[in-house]
Amino acid sequence: MRELRYRIRQPGYRTREVLLLTTLLDPQAYPAEKLAELYADRWQIEVNLRHLKQTLHLDVLRCKSLAGVHKALLMIALAYNLVQLVMLRAAQTQRVDVHRISFIDALHWLCHVRDGDPLCRLVLRIHRPGRHEPRVRKRRPKNYPVMRQPRTALRNALLQQ
Repeated sequence: MRELRYRIRQPGYRTREVLLLTTLLDPQAYPAEKLAELYADRWQIEVNLRHLKQTLHLDVLRCKSLAGVHKALLMIALAYNLVQLVMLRAAQTQRVDVHRISFIDALHWLCHVRDGDPLCRLVLRIHRPGRHEPRVRKRRPKNYPVMRQPRTALRNALLQQ
């Protein structure tokens, strides 16, 4: 194991010391500064998972078989990669970092594009380093029970009351 300690300095915040343990032992092949940057960029993974769950509405798999789950996951990966490809092409065209391109705008363009339409300029996200948002739900779930029977059976039971 290799132990790395580094400090995170942000204006307006306390300086924090981070301890990073890794199995990447070679300091020449894996410099501490690069590993610290990768660790700081890990939040992008959370953002990408949020896009899958919230933006693409894939927070619940509705399959009942293992084969169906595999197919659904493949389709999710295909759709996500297609949106990312549009973002990459837009970033190259607009000469900006790919993380600045709006995922939602790229998805919207994909949903409304016709054959032969050129890629238009997509919305750029504002770069806000050090921004922290609370992890809370915006909407409360409904106060109804989960449907566990076919709708016709529930409807018949309701009519018999």
